[in-house]
Amino acid sequence: MPTLLYVVDPMCSWCWGFTEVRREVSEAFPELEWQLVMGGLAPDSDEPMDEATKTYVQEAWRAVAQRTGVEFNHAFWFECAPRRSTYPSCRAVIVAGESGKAEEMLAAIQRAYYQEARNPSDTETLTALAQEIGLDPAAFEAALRAPETQERLERDFALRSGIGAYSFPSVGLLDGTQAQLLTTGWCEASMLSAALREAL
Repeated sequence: MPTLLYVVDPMCSWCWGFTEVRREVSEAFPELEWQLVMGGLAPDSDEPMDEATKTYVQEAWRAVAQRTGVEFNHAFWFECAPRRSTYPSCRAVIVAGESGKAEEMLAAIQRAYYQEARNPSDTETLTALAQEIGLDPAAFEAALRAPETQERLERDFALRSGIGAYSFPSVGLLDGTQAQLLTTGWCEASMLSAALREAL
């Protein structure tokens, strides 16, 4: 069977808003498996997020909430030191995927970031989340820093570029060696389902 490629960044608010869409499409097409492809919204950085970026991201949160109905805990902006750095969370999903827990890690990061006011740009947060989903924290942290994990992330970037997925969330269809883009950016479940039926 073909595979659905879900191009996602764990710290992309529109991807958080896409959770229900994915659930509906999964129920409509239970025979199809999803493969997570990390989007890489923002590279590694230790620099604090500037005020303009904070404003931009907070406005995005409000837009996503209004459009999709998902909830955000805005205490994050007061309790954490935001950085524009999502590659660490992408690598965390890849590492968790080695133990079959990629989806669990994605959900844990989104819950921590959007609901619990925890910062997934920080290794300490990611390691704690790994432990919460049943992974060995020391082994996880070592893998998070390993060069081969970065190499796997770059392969994800190559895959999403290959299908032209430059907005997140995007969904593609992989059939054998042939991959095509179905939807780019947030959309209703009906739109993705229609694109999927046409492609199949």
